[in-house]
Formats: sequence, C-alpha cells, structure tokens
Amino acid sequence: MLLCIDIGNTNITLGLYQAETPGPRWRLATTHERMPDEFGVQLLGLLAHKQILPQQVQAAVMASVVPPLTGRWVQVCREYLDCEPLVIDASTPTGVRVLVDDPPSVGADRIVDAAAAHRFYGGPACIVDFGTATTFDALSATGDYLGGAIAPGIGIAAEALSQRTAKLPRVEIAAPPSPIGRNTVHAMQSGLLYGYIGLVEGMITRFRAELGPEMKVIATGGLAELVARHTPVLEIIAPWLTLDGLRLIYELNFGTHKPNQ
Repeated sequence: MLLCIDIGNTNITLGLYQAETPGPRWRLATTHERMPDEFGVQLLGLLAHKQILPQQVQAAVMASVVPPLTGRWVQVCREYLDCEPLVIDASTPTGVRVLVDDPPSVGADRIVDAAAAHRFYGGPACIVDFGTATTFDALSATGDYLGGAIAPGIGIAAEALSQRTAKLPRVEIAAPPSPIGRNTVHAMQSGLLYGYIGLVEGMITRFRAELGPEMKVIATGGLAELVARHTPVLEIIAPWLTLDGLRLIYELNFGTHKPNQ
C-alpha cells in the first residue's frame, strides 16, 4: 500500500491506496510541537484501528507547506514504515506545467491539486481549496497551472473577529437560521459563511470570464462540503483531491512499485 500525506497549516490529511483503490483516510489537526515519535505512535494507532500492519505500507509520498514538520514526517516514514518518502518539491515531475513568474514559490499542494483535477475532471477549471487560506487555482484546458488567488480562510477570519474585538466570541462555522442574524452568534455565523460564499461566487465569476464559460469548478478542503450546501457554483466536491493527486504523482515517478530505500 501507498501512504499519501498532505501537511497543511491547519490539518494533516493521510490516505492509503492499494494501486488506484483508495483505502482509509484520516484528517488530523496540525500540531507544530509534536515530535516524530508522537506522530509515529499516532500513525500506528490509526493503522491498527483499521487492522493494517505497518509492513503492509510499502511506500509514501508527501506534500507539505509546513517546513518544520516535513522532516519529522520523513523520519516517521523511515522509522515506523521502513520506507523513504517521495517529498514533492519544485524539482519533482508532476505532469503539470507551472506557468507563473516564480514556479518554486507555488505551494506543493496546489500543484498536486492541479494534477488530480486535470486527470479526473479535465480543464479549464478553477480549484477552490477551503483550508487555512481559501485559494483559487486556474487550470487551462491542457492542464497547465496558470496562477490563482489567495484569500484568508474562514477560520482565520473567525479567529481575528474574536481576538481583535472586545465583545465578539469564538463561534462555530455553521449556517445560522437566517442571513439576518438576530443575536451576535448568528450574525457572526452569517457574516463568516455567507460573506465567504459571496467572495467565492465573485471570484469564480472573474475566473470564468478569463477561462471561458466551460470552466469547471472543483472544491476541496475541510469546509468544502459545508460551503457547497449553500451555493450552486461549486460544481464538483472532492474533499480528498490532494491525496488523489499525490497518488498520481507517485505513480508518475515510480509506477505502482516501491522505490529503492
């Protein structure tokens, strides 16, 4: 089996694949203070819960936007799975041409998403990733990465409201009973959820004006399903798009065989 690891600023997502068949998938909170042995024990527990032995995991591939955690997860793979992971960076063949001013500056997860989106859904496309940041990535009809836009994520906005104001509390990111909130919590939930939906709808309109009316819209990330319930513009919901892309890039580099350790 292949272990795919996506290390983000808010979540670490893990997924197992047997050839093209997806297996268990997990979404964990990103904890910057956790050491490799702690991550290793956590990983072993997840595998054991699904009755999977560590020896059954023969290879690993990783995308990370958190440099301090990249090396720790490399160590986890080496010590707990006895394999050398493929770490996606600017030198890794991905099958995606990155047509921006400074290709190495683009996050590995965004290129991985582009690879998966083109393979499974085609282009042109706009990929909306609801993570720590809300990102919009443009994909051409031929699968080229054209660039995108980055906005603060919903979670960042919610945290800023509670930290930078005297009377506003932390609230759950959820749909209120009405867009017109009749108390502080519902008013904040309305502004956060429906305000971001307005942002998403506006950005998609602008991307479609450049990419053409046939542009597909693919949503991924932890809040994709929540947002999609309240707007029709998110046409395809793919919460595990990055893990699927990691599998594709691993197979592009090594096929379905385990690389040399």
